[in-house]
Amino acid sequence: MAELRPSGAPGPAAPPAPGPSAPPAFASLFPPGLHAIYGECRRLYPDQPNPLQVTAIVKYWLGGPDPLDYVSMYRNVGSPSANIPEHWHYISFGLSDLYGDSRVHEFTGTDGPSGFGFELTFRLKRETGESAPPTWPAELMQGLARYVFQSENTFCSGDHVSWHSPLDNSESRIQHMLLTEDPQMQPVQTPFGVVTFLQIVGVCTEELHAAQQWNGQGILELLRTVPVAGGPWLITDMRRGETIFEIDPHLQERVDKGIETDGSNLSGVSAKCAWDDLSRPPEDDEDSRSICIGTQPRRLSGKDTEQIRETLRRGLEINSKPVLPPINPQRQNGFTHDRAPSRKDSLESDSSTAIVPHELIRTRQLESVHLKFNQESGALIPLCLRGRLLHGRHFTYKSITGDMAITFVSTGVEGAFATEEHPYAAHGPWLQILLTEEFVEKMLEDLEDLTSPEEFKLPKEYSWPEKKLKVSILPDVVFDSPLH
Repeated sequence: MAELRPSGAPGPAAPPAPGPSAPPAFASLFPPGLHAIYGECRRLYPDQPNPLQVTAIVKYWLGGPDPLDYVSMYRNVGSPSANIPEHWHYISFGLSDLYGDSRVHEFTGTDGPSGFGFELTFRLKRETGESAPPTWPAELMQGLARYVFQSENTFCSGDHVSWHSPLDNSESRIQHMLLTEDPQMQPVQTPFGVVTFLQIVGVCTEELHAAQQWNGQGILELLRTVPVAGGPWLITDMRRGETIFEIDPHLQERVDKGIETDGSNLSGVSAKCAWDDLSRPPEDDEDSRSICIGTQPRRLSGKDTEQIRETLRRGLEINSKPVLPPINPQRQNGFTHDRAPSRKDSLESDSSTAIVPHELIRTRQLESVHLKFNQESGALIPLCLRGRLLHGRHFTYKSITGDMAITFVSTGVEGAFATEEHPYAAHGPWLQILLTEEFVEKMLEDLEDLTSPEEFKLPKEYSWPEKKLKVSILPDVVFDSPLH
């Protein structure tokens, strides 16, 4: 629950919210972290000392549902001569450490990040005759903040967020998000660390897919070149009815060339997926997908979870020789104090801390495997093959409905436990599949219809008997059963 009020108005049970025009008598009451961010807002908007503000009625640190204490909303006049339209500028307060007393964030020093190290911003094109900013972006920002707080995964510039719904709950084609540096907000040094500002950019489904297949930064650059699709400051227009590829068909050629040259920066996804070892009956007690002590369920070990996390983190880096990191014996239960740099990195599950001692799980070579994906995750297989493996990289699917993972690796990736001699290998419920370039090309030919999944009916099966590999695309309901 939130309320709308001027930033200088008193809260329901608190001193005046720390706005830049509050009287000096209240200066000592301003949380230092909040005051530092307001200083940057004051630099940009000196003529708007009391912007409208959406504030959480019950603060998160008092048990409320909204992690952001405030979202301030400013009117930005833009620059028509530079194709920057007038718009509303939303700025969050709460992902960084506002208070410094551990009520929300642990204080880790002034040199590192404050809290999660960033705040969110959003620029929404102002409609003709609109006298007040819509408040729905504040709830959108709260939704992203809840994800960050619950998962402890941070965002970084170039990340994408698959939302699958119009951002304003209308009929708009703007249904997903990319993230980039705010073009005006400068990093702020607060008493509790550094805060940067990440701007949300609304995009169409086709633009999201292009970001997945290539990279987010490349698509952001294309959006900047199209005034009606964002322009230099990447302003979201919820009334935009065309994608950048419909506005300028030549942009698709740039994306295709980028994929061919650079490959994809997307190194993994959380997805509805599963795998079976066809080398043995599924009821076999030595099922390769897990290991059991007594009656305890088998799950990914904490160290496996951490290795997959590191796998995805390093997959985002441009290395001459991709390397799968070794399992780190110094980290326990998959927990690390180093926050992952983007939402793509986290593969921790709620169960990852419960488990079996890592040394009891052995790596097994498998003769034949069956991979299962829902339609959405299956549609990413061509991306995995063309954008990652053909460029000497790796790609991981982590199940969101069960404790299981599938990593595809190319012959150029070091540190994998799958090898050319034994291309299918499992470490507990983590399966690795090594595919040669020749086999990848063959699979891309056979899986061509996955690029247009709406054209086929589920279930759909692909099989390569000579490789003892089978892939099935199945309805979502299959993965909602306890077996997966």
